[in-house]
Amino acid sequence: MKVIYNGKPDVKAFKDVLGTRIPEMLDADPDLIYLDADLMSCIGTAKYAKAHPDRAINCGIAEANMAGIAAGLSAAGFKPICHTFGPFASRRCFDQVFLSAGYAKNDLTMIGTDPGVCAAYNGGTHMPFEDMALYRAIPGATVIDVTDTAMLEDILPKVVARQGVKYMRINRKANDLVYEAGSEFEIGKGVVLREGGDCAIIACGFMVGRALKAAEMLAEKGISATVVDMFTVKPLDEALVVELAEKTGCIVTAENHNRIGGLYSAVCDCLAANRPVPVGCVAVEDAFGEVGPADELAERFGLTAGHIAAEVEKTVARK
Repeated sequence: MKVIYNGKPDVKAFKDVLGTRIPEMLDADPDLIYLDADLMSCIGTAKYAKAHPDRAINCGIAEANMAGIAAGLSAAGFKPICHTFGPFASRRCFDQVFLSAGYAKNDLTMIGTDPGVCAAYNGGTHMPFEDMALYRAIPGATVIDVTDTAMLEDILPKVVARQGVKYMRINRKANDLVYEAGSEFEIGKGVVLREGGDCAIIACGFMVGRALKAAEMLAEKGISATVVDMFTVKPLDEALVVELAEKTGCIVTAENHNRIGGLYSAVCDCLAANRPVPVGCVAVEDAFGEVGPADELAERFGLTAGHIAAEVEKTVARK
C-alpha cells in the first residue's frame, strides 16, 4: 500500500465505485444478491437492477423489511448486500438486523451512505451520529468506516466475504484521497500513515485526511504526531492502540460521529484495560444533525483539522 495524500479530494466519488463494484461482484458470484431501499439511483446501481431484477431488488422505503428479507435470503444460502442512507441502515432497522441477522447468525452486509455531516443538505433527520455505536453493540459485528475509493475497491469484497453482521459507513461523494489505487487492506488492522513521537491521532473515514492535515499544522509548532487510519472500528486493532500509547504517551481520536459509542469509546475501552494514558476526542458532542454544506457543518460540530490540532495540544499538555 502507498500513501499519496496531498490534501486534495479524491477525483472519484464513492457512489461511482459502488455503482460499478457491486454489479461486478454480483456478476462474479451467483450467491450474491443486492437489496436497496429505493436509493439505487443514489449509488449508480439502478441500471443494473433494471437489467437484472432477480439479482438486485428494490425493497422500497421499508428498511426494516429489507433487513428481514436479507436475513431470510442468508438463511437460504444467499449472501445479501443491502444499501440505504446511514440513519435508515442503522436506527430505522436496528431490531431486525440485531435479531434476524445477528442473533439468528445470518450473514448481512449493510452499507450506510452519507454518515454524519456528509448528509449535508438532507439535514438532521438524515444525519446519523450514532450509527457506529448501534452496530458496535451487536455481538460479533464488523464495523468499517471507509477512507477513500482506493480502500473501498479493495475492502468491499473482503467485507462481503466475512461472516456475520457487517456495517460499512461510506460517503457518497469524495473524501480526501489518501491511498494509491490498488492498495490492499486487512480488516481489523489499522494503518500507520505518519510517524511521530509526541501524540497519536487515531482517525477514521471522513476525518483521516483532516488528521493528516492537523499533523502538518502541529509539525510547524514542533509537535510530532503519529497518524493512524483505524478504518475498522470493530474489531479494533487493540495491539496497535496499546503500542501507540506506549510510544507517544497520549492519544487523540477523530471521527465523524458522536463521541459516545464510536471510535473514541472503542479506543478508551482498550486503553482503560491495557495502558491508561491521556486521551482527547474530536467528535460530535451530544447533538443532533443540521442542514448545510458538509464543510460548514464540520466547522459547526468541531470536526476540522484545526480542532484536531488544538485537541492534540491540550492532550499533550496532560502527559
